[in-house]
Amino acid sequence: MPDTRTPSSFSITLSVNGRAVALDVPAHALLLDVLRDRLGLKGAKRSCDVQVCGACTVLVAGAPVSACTYLAVEADGLDVLTVEGLGSGERLDPLQEAFIEHGAVQCGFCTSGMLVAAKALLAEEPAPAPERVVHHLRGNLCRCTGYRKVVEAVVACGRASGERP
Repeated sequence: MPDTRTPSSFSITLSVNGRAVALDVPAHALLLDVLRDRLGLKGAKRSCDVQVCGACTVLVAGAPVSACTYLAVEADGLDVLTVEGLGSGERLDPLQEAFIEHGAVQCGFCTSGMLVAAKALLAEEPAPAPERVVHHLRGNLCRCTGYRKVVEAVVACGRASGERP
């Protein structure tokens, strides 16, 4: 009779913020827990645990995902980008600069999720209209800003990217 049990752990390799990572993870490990607890990347926040608030948003293969419900084994062989991977060294990403310039950062709890979700939009659509930004960020909740400043920051960053050489 064949063994039909599922392994309790898996060896995975992935790229996190451009760095190759190899880990053994429990089969049920969530990407959020691996990022925060195993890799020390605290930018993605734990909040709802049911994929509705966006505080845990990271990019997997360029697409926004809720790390609180995404199994780490699903990221095996893929590129993961967290807010810590934006910018380079001491230099902020232009999107981070735009958030600061437009006052789109209040308490900061939702900011990392908003930033990476907006980064995915700008990669797909470099100069989005405000309506597109609103639509794209609909899964990211914020109780402080009312979204207007976030939308302004993303639109301004997109507009500025068209002006860069």
